[in-house]
Amino acid sequence: MSFAAFFSLYTRNMTTSFSTLPVVDVSPLKQPHPSRRDVERLSRQLYDVFATTGFAYLVGLPFSFDHDEIFDVTKEFFAIPLADKMRLAKHSFKHRNENTYRGYFPIQPHLASDNLKEGFEIGNPSIDHPSSSSDTRNSLKINLSEPNIWPSKVAFTAQARLEEMYVELQMFASKLLSLLAISLGKKADFFSSWLENSLSTLRLLHYPPVPRGPRSVSEQTEVKLSCTPHTDSGILTLLHQDATGGLEVLNASGDWIPAPYIPGSIVVNIGDLMAKVSGGRFTATMHRVRAPPPRPQQSGDLEQNFGRFSIPFFFEPGEDCVVTPIDGEGESVVYGEHVRKKMATWVEFQEDSGYDTGSTEDS
Repeated sequence: MSFAAFFSLYTRNMTTSFSTLPVVDVSPLKQPHPSRRDVERLSRQLYDVFATTGFAYLVGLPFSFDHDEIFDVTKEFFAIPLADKMRLAKHSFKHRNENTYRGYFPIQPHLASDNLKEGFEIGNPSIDHPSSSSDTRNSLKINLSEPNIWPSKVAFTAQARLEEMYVELQMFASKLLSLLAISLGKKADFFSSWLENSLSTLRLLHYPPVPRGPRSVSEQTEVKLSCTPHTDSGILTLLHQDATGGLEVLNASGDWIPAPYIPGSIVVNIGDLMAKVSGGRFTATMHRVRAPPPRPQQSGDLEQNFGRFSIPFFFEPGEDCVVTPIDGEGESVVYGEHVRKKMATWVEFQEDSGYDTGSTEDS
């Protein structure tokens, strides 16, 4: 498909060439039982957002943790020596490891020079994971239902807190899903069956800064990316981002709109699955990440030396969940099959037998 054809298809459902992202105050969700008026207002606001831009800032968040705490946890993880992080690496990077879905993935510059990031991801710490002896999914290349894998408590002291953050993000996303159900003319619990054995993922990401060096004129004007244009696969995504900047969202005019950090906010966007279920009412918007600016020649600033951090929470149904459009039109999909097809395009899930582990291999 040519880019022109792709762009025409992509923008078909977009109704605005936005220049900034809208802001939605979700503070009523701090209450155990928000008023009917607040629920109706929020459901209308979210419908308008996801029917137009597909992205928004959320403020008035109901979390027990703040921006600084979740990023302190993230920086603690990425400060772990590479050799120790590689002990958590997925099987595609370290073949002696059994984990295929959860755990660590390193930077892969030889596979994609415009997709430079390392990451660590966990799933639901509260569900019972099938045992390897009886789970038929183990015959598959990627085991979506495998348990989490962790560093030692000496190397990483924040495991329990990160698990608590996961639970809070899952609960908050579930409330947003109830509001979306109402906005689509359904009961608040319409999608509740989706969340049995939910595969939601909390991912810690680090985008290193681009090395400073001589560049040609064309390289100086070229947009350098750390994450290529894509849409998300699941229901919705909640993103904590730092002040480095880099997130950009594609509007209906073909312009990449910056989405910088607003203090006290997170970013929310719709995934492919929710766009499909809504019968085309909602838009899964393309987005990308610009590479962090080049590291200064000499800098004692830890933030500049580290680059960019972000923490997406991908809100997802269970692997066996059968997802059907609300209008009853169109094909149903099994979420596990849907996400596996998407994963085939993700660099961090490609077989990377060429990854040079160097000294990270332990004896």
